[in-house]
Amino acid sequence: MKKLLIVVDYQKDFVDGALGFEAAKNIESYIADLIKEYRANGDEVMFTMDTHDDDYLKTEEGKYIPTKHCIRGTEGYKLYGKIARLSGGSLIFEKRAFPSSQLCFYLRGSGYTEVTLVGVVTNVCVLANAIMVKAALPYAHIIIDAKGCASNNPELEQKAFDICKDLLIEVKNSDR
Repeated sequence: MKKLLIVVDYQKDFVDGALGFEAAKNIESYIADLIKEYRANGDEVMFTMDTHDDDYLKTEEGKYIPTKHCIRGTEGYKLYGKIARLSGGSLIFEKRAFPSSQLCFYLRGSGYTEVTLVGVVTNVCVLANAIMVKAALPYAHIIIDAKGCASNNPELEQKAFDICKDLLIEVKNSDR
């Protein structure tokens, strides 16, 4: 079984920066432990990073989310805390939109049989990337580990989990 853990956008601006929220801080240790567990088992770990330029507010996304965040080269762009220290040696996919098309193309034909996603924001980037992973690997078992996810809107987070179940994406640890 070829397993992969994808950590979605666990960056400073989403944890304690421009778009930060308390629930994002609370999942740091859990994600760190998962990274260590996957590596100890010989499984792979990859990361996505929300990536914008100084002209962010002029972009389509910037019109709807008018808060500069994850601007390449800033502190807020960097991976957060323990996760930053554990990211060495892993593939990192920068993305300008909610899902990563580069990740999707990379995963096609990769042979992964199980992919777990964690990170922020559950109802936006985690959901979007889970759908992309499902498209790239339609026969793999795709999992969102709710214990390693956070959203600033618990109601939308639950709706995202419900949508994932309908898309045959397992949601585990959702009883937190």
